[in-house]
Amino acid sequence: MKRLSTLLVLILSVFVITMIGCEKLEEGTKPQKKTDTEKTTEKKEDILETTRVQELPSFADLVEKLKPSVLNISTTSTFSQRGLFPKSPFGEENPFEEFFKRFFGDIPQQEFKQSGLGSGFIISEDGYVVTNNHVIDKAQDIEVVLEDGKKYKADIIGKDAKTDLAVLKINPEKMLQAVVFGNSDKLRIGDWVVAIGNPFGLGYTVTVGIVSAKGRSLGLSSYDDFIQTDASLNPGNSGGPLFNQMGDVIGVNTAIVAGGQGIGFAIPINMAKNVIEQLKDKGKVVRGWLGVLVQPITPAIAESMKLKEPKGALVGDVTPNSPAEKAGIQRGDVIVDFNGNKIEDVSDLTTLAAVTPPGTEVKLKVMKDGSVKDIDVKLGEFPDEVAESTEKEVKEKLGLTVHEITPSIAARFRLETDKGVVITHVDQGSVAQESGLQPGDVILDVDGQAVNNIDDYKNAIDKMEKGKSALFLIKRGKNTIYVGIRTE
Repeated sequence: MKRLSTLLVLILSVFVITMIGCEKLEEGTKPQKKTDTEKTTEKKEDILETTRVQELPSFADLVEKLKPSVLNISTTSTFSQRGLFPKSPFGEENPFEEFFKRFFGDIPQQEFKQSGLGSGFIISEDGYVVTNNHVIDKAQDIEVVLEDGKKYKADIIGKDAKTDLAVLKINPEKMLQAVVFGNSDKLRIGDWVVAIGNPFGLGYTVTVGIVSAKGRSLGLSSYDDFIQTDASLNPGNSGGPLFNQMGDVIGVNTAIVAGGQGIGFAIPINMAKNVIEQLKDKGKVVRGWLGVLVQPITPAIAESMKLKEPKGALVGDVTPNSPAEKAGIQRGDVIVDFNGNKIEDVSDLTTLAAVTPPGTEVKLKVMKDGSVKDIDVKLGEFPDEVAESTEKEVKEKLGLTVHEITPSIAARFRLETDKGVVITHVDQGSVAQESGLQPGDVILDVDGQAVNNIDDYKNAIDKMEKGKSALFLIKRGKNTIYVGIRTE
């Protein structure tokens, strides 16, 4: 009996110990309540993760949809040259050329073939294609490759060197997928853009970036108005499309900065549309013509002309018998508005005039003698023989040697005038050099005072006030320009 009692006590003890252990185990595994700080931290992490997903969208579906509208272009051109080896793209001779010349003398001209690469995009179902002019300019043979691998020979329908655009035509076996033109004016800095092209001949390549800047000028022509993007563009991307997030073409990729990274440029589609339509329909571009040589207004010029701000296009010269001359526009006028469009700088005026059809009546707002006047002008057609103006920025800062125009000096500098004084030397690092003045420039006027000889020039210079700007009228070649100079 005693043994039985002891056994029962032992069993009960084990049971109690087991129950206590289970309770402790449950307490150890039971989840603890989270503090408010821990809950807030988790919530923030969830929101951050969701935001990351929203900020990094995939462009895969968009690219899949757009690729059939983009094509690769390869060109072959033939050129003649003396020697056994073609020169490099930079004009340098092959190092072996001199070796052969020593033993065999001059080698007769030979023909060489050169290959080129580029990109393009389809603008109509029946096979019209847009690319850059520099991609196909001197090509004898042009071949395009579609996304499905089909190859076609392409013919040049029209090309325009001023805007670097060209239209080609292929004859496809079936209807093609054409792009949709967007509105480049609505682009904002920071918008996503997608470039599809054929960099380095690698085939279809997609790069993504943002709009870095708008209205960029590279000094390539009077029609510079580029979109700058950090989407990677490389040789072979030229002529390819730049898409927005909706899949609309908002630019034509056209230029890269040598040695630069993350800097590419595209022609805005709103500027390209008019050129593309004309090339497609007529094979050439007919531009409106005003007939003025204009230049930028620097702060020094604005100060000397008593302008509130350095904006507008300053008329440096007027072409005889041009629409501008017939309408009464004169040298020294500042054009500030073209048919309701404000003219901030030279490129605004040249672009607007170029895309306006010849024969159109336009209304200009022109500053004359401190007051704004409305002038109606009927645009003409841009003559082929009129050279495109090359505007150089006129810089602020004097140090030059002038001479009266004698027959010998006129012959030396090939001058066609006997009025004014000619600049024969510009000191290195002087204000004159920094202002852009050059030997051979003829000074016709200083701050409204005519300069016919050395005495006139000296009198005008003596009147210049230290620390203030003076306005020089310069005859350079066949054109006249204004130069603003600030003395220190």
